[in-house]
Amino acid sequence: MTSEFNSPDIDREKLQANLERMDALTKRLTAALSQKRAVNPSLESPGQDLFVKAATAFANDVLANPAKIMEQQMGFWSASLKNLLDEEDARETGDRRFQNPLWSTHPFFKYVKNQYLLNAQMLRSMSANVPGLSVQDQGRLDYFTGQLIDALSPTNFLNTNPEALEQAVATNGESLVQGLENLVRDLEANQGDLLVTLSDPSAFELGRDLATTKGEVVFRSRMFELIQYAPTTETVAQTPIVFFPPWINKYYILDLTSQNSLIKWLVDQGQTVFVVSWINPDPSFADVGIDEYVTEGYLEAIEQVKKICDVSQVNTVGYCIAGTTLALVLALLSQRGDDSIRSASFFTTLTDFSDQGEFIGFLSDDFVDGIEAQCQKDGILDRYYTARTFSYLRANDLIYGPAIKAYMMGKAPPKFDLLHWNGDGTHLPGKMAVEYLRGLCQQNKFATGGFEIAGVKVSLSDVEHPICAIACETDHIAPWKNSFDGMRQMGSRDRTFLVAQSGHVAGIINPPSKKKYGFYNNVDLSKPADEALKDAEFVAESWWGRWEAWLNQFSDTQVPARAPKNGLCAAPGTYVLK
Repeated sequence: MTSEFNSPDIDREKLQANLERMDALTKRLTAALSQKRAVNPSLESPGQDLFVKAATAFANDVLANPAKIMEQQMGFWSASLKNLLDEEDARETGDRRFQNPLWSTHPFFKYVKNQYLLNAQMLRSMSANVPGLSVQDQGRLDYFTGQLIDALSPTNFLNTNPEALEQAVATNGESLVQGLENLVRDLEANQGDLLVTLSDPSAFELGRDLATTKGEVVFRSRMFELIQYAPTTETVAQTPIVFFPPWINKYYILDLTSQNSLIKWLVDQGQTVFVVSWINPDPSFADVGIDEYVTEGYLEAIEQVKKICDVSQVNTVGYCIAGTTLALVLALLSQRGDDSIRSASFFTTLTDFSDQGEFIGFLSDDFVDGIEAQCQKDGILDRYYTARTFSYLRANDLIYGPAIKAYMMGKAPPKFDLLHWNGDGTHLPGKMAVEYLRGLCQQNKFATGGFEIAGVKVSLSDVEHPICAIACETDHIAPWKNSFDGMRQMGSRDRTFLVAQSGHVAGIINPPSKKKYGFYNNVDLSKPADEALKDAEFVAESWWGRWEAWLNQFSDTQVPARAPKNGLCAAPGTYVLK
């Protein structure tokens, strides 16, 4: 990349051809946009109450502290004037959006970048610690201020993005035509809704490139298919493992390419592995709630595995929301005196939602009321809403950055198994989605008085099984400290807590062969979180081996390998394809 615009000779024939293609694409764009669904306004922006509260509180602060406001304004205008005179150099501290040299060398782009950073700093200063706002409203204000700042970045607009402009000139407009083609493709694929394609959709096929570990579907119900994997060792641990993946996405996060497959790795270590592949629900599942996921899902799967393997107990694993529900199951079985579960492992799991963290913008009544209204209308919570929610938590990485590459630069999405899985989302039953948001997230009943499941009120202290929890150090969906706080409230006497490096997915899918991320071992749940992490032993390797050693405590007998029998079809099954 050069520090000045290149000036190639313009091929006028190619340019004219590209303009004609853009005319045709514009017609397709208009047609695609006309299909966009009508969305409850409360799901598109914060309720008016937040604007009123913030404006009132800010006005009161201006009246009470005019000198403070004047000082802020004077500082901002002074910095803006220096920027206009090219005497200001706002620092982006390694912001990947401004890597192009022109942001620092070209007078126009340098000015635009610096002024944007000054504006962002001013907005954050004005919205921070507004007197009179509740903790939740302040959190919502901080969140939506950040969203506004990210959306207004000059990199997001063609006329202020030097890299996109250079590409357009160098290709005689071809990059813009291809970008418009990519935009129209995404809109057409999602009935007018804009979901940026993160991975090349033609690069992977389930059963061919992903989810290739050999196995059979050995049971099927309206809720799930149960997959048993073929052994690769002569003997296996006696107690089988049952994986409960989150039903917000599909199960094959645990079985990506063979090099990244946790399932294949466990099978090769001599474990008998089962995984639940949840149905992708349609509106006929509108009345399916958490009760049905527990009784028709977890408990049914456990009984089937016990029957197939002729054992009285199983080891269980729950990932994310499936871990939260696994904790409910453990508490329920403890109250029933049922010892079907010998141990439970939790991957990036929250059970105490007292700290709503980055989700605070999505757990206010206006947003949850909008979700409930949408679920009542559709019968399901469409994957569009969950995908958009999680994407906006990392908007620059999951929305704006990919959109710039696809729609301004005309680049094809990369071939990346994790991103392919991330884009292969599922719907949620309407009743279940509302119960989860209201009872567990908003009201935090499981940690504060009891959440009713299958007619029994359960709490965290009811969990008495041996547990091993793996949290991730930079997880923005299930922050490790929040996971730590929930696990320490469980009644289990055997508790192991590990903190893996990286985030919600990359920290979990971390094969030992890659030698990429380490983990903190035996983080002491009796200490405050920060102190416990500081005192923990850091191990510069994947946590998988440490966890498998922990699992083997609960399956110390070897038996002849168990091959799947009476399979209904080969893995990955049929539900994952819907």
